[in-house]
Amino acid sequence: MKKTYALLFGLLAFLLAKPALADSSSCVTTGSAISCTGNLSAPENVFTDTFVASGSSVTVQTFGFGGGTNAAGQAISAGGFDSLVALFSGTGPTATILVDGSGNPFASADNLTLFSPGCPPAGTVLMGVTNVCGDNTLVASVTPGLTYTLLLTDANFVPCAVNPGPPPANGCTTNLSANPVDPNQYGDLTGGVFQTCNFDSSGQTCNTDTGSFAVDISPVATPEPATLLLLGSGLLAAGWRSRRRASRAVSPDRNA
Repeated sequence: MKKTYALLFGLLAFLLAKPALADSSSCVTTGSAISCTGNLSAPENVFTDTFVASGSSVTVQTFGFGGGTNAAGQAISAGGFDSLVALFSGTGPTATILVDGSGNPFASADNLTLFSPGCPPAGTVLMGVTNVCGDNTLVASVTPGLTYTLLLTDANFVPCAVNPGPPPANGCTTNLSANPVDPNQYGDLTGGVFQTCNFDSSGQTCNTDTGSFAVDISPVATPEPATLLLLGSGLLAAGWRSRRRASRAVSPDRNA
């Protein structure tokens, strides 16, 4: 009987776990939204979160660059890195990039043509004489009841699944390849630092960003009340470290 309970607990913990390949992170569920915050120690680190869709579409909103108030009511400070977000179908390294009817990846970053500005609700940052939006609002079509994985990276640490994207090319795959992060499946333009640069009439302005991020996912399926006590084990982030830390013009990872 003891073994049966142990197996049951392990299964529930696995189903509720939210893997995060970040140095530190935490997620809370408020209503039908998941709010995650955390920190990457290097721009070659990544954050992932697995969820079950509860509707025919899902919205991903970041707040790390410009700040704002997330779905959990937390006040997020500006100053984090401008991020790339992408959605994958499934879990783990074999999760496959989610695409629209034209075969384009569901992804957003301010240095890609796929950018979907998320300001508001996120704030902007004054750089030179321009209010710069580095946050994303990504809306994707999904199937209720299926499991998906959000990937969040520095905008200049671009997964091959997003760019060049499907079909696979030059040794790239359409998989997540992030457990641990396979550096061969990412284009690294970071130069090893978190930095955002803007060019406007005042010239070039560059900010040194922190590794902080914040992201909401909604709507998602929530666990039954009886399983909520087990949720805490799924909110513990796995600590990861990476090897190096680039300049961005506006337009993976080893176990610790």
